[in-house]
Amino acid sequence: MEHRNSSKKSHVRTKWSSCALGALSGYRFKCICTAGPPGPQGDLIYMAQVVTSHRGPVTGTATHKRKQRPFLLDLYSTAVGKKYVMGITGVAMMGFVLFHMIGNLKMYAGAAGLDHYAHFLQTLLYPLAPKGWVLWILRGGLISMLFLHLHAAWSLTRLNSNARPMKYQSKRDYQIANFASRTMRWTGIIVLAFLVWHLLDLTFGVVNSHVGTMVTHPGDEESVKAVYASIVYSFQRTPVAFFYVIANILLGIHLFHGAWSIFQSFGLNNPRFNSWTRAFATGFASIVVIGNVSFPIAVMAGIVG
Repeated sequence: MEHRNSSKKSHVRTKWSSCALGALSGYRFKCICTAGPPGPQGDLIYMAQVVTSHRGPVTGTATHKRKQRPFLLDLYSTAVGKKYVMGITGVAMMGFVLFHMIGNLKMYAGAAGLDHYAHFLQTLLYPLAPKGWVLWILRGGLISMLFLHLHAAWSLTRLNSNARPMKYQSKRDYQIANFASRTMRWTGIIVLAFLVWHLLDLTFGVVNSHVGTMVTHPGDEESVKAVYASIVYSFQRTPVAFFYVIANILLGIHLFHGAWSIFQSFGLNNPRFNSWTRAFATGFASIVVIGNVSFPIAVMAGIVG
């Protein structure tokens, strides 16, 4: 409504100013607008009613400071920080998988070669450290890396789902997202299940009675664990060998996409180098898969045993 009377407009402004000043002084004002008596100007009557409030005066400073978290925890709470954690832990576990496969190639050198290599790992830094301690410290570090990797992946999945609670209404275009990227979650779960079985089979001996057996090779002064015999016994069981082959193929698919996405996580993604990163991911995953799959095949074929 347009007011033609300037005095009435100033009166209205004064009333509203009183409301504002009263609010700043700690009170709440309820402004009521009612129609006045009929007249040519169509006057409106504004009234301000004081409502008692216990709210303190408004100030420009906060009374309580939020406790600041450590920098690393604050960074990890962001999506960028979680991607960095996934990249760093992924690189660490990729290195372990590669060197673990290379070490197991000692199996083709015979029982003595593999058993001595396993004994070397169990006596790292001995006598500076008790036998087996350094190996278990390394295993603990790998378990921590795996836990952080899984938690970061789960957290990123939650962030993505919360950012888009509704599913895509139209059919998604999977031409860019390849099979490896679409199945990362499932290949990761299956590989994790395989890792648990692998530890129960060849590390703790829960499902392998040959684990822990000692043997003395010609020329040795002390007996060592018969790791070679444990592996041969494990892969002579057809279901175990078959599961080992399938799991390592899925591991290769997981490694392919992981090795390629590491460059994106670290901000090194550039169209000019996409062919190089894809070649690196393909080569790395292929080397690990071929090496690991050759062990059960060699035992089943009678090459090793």
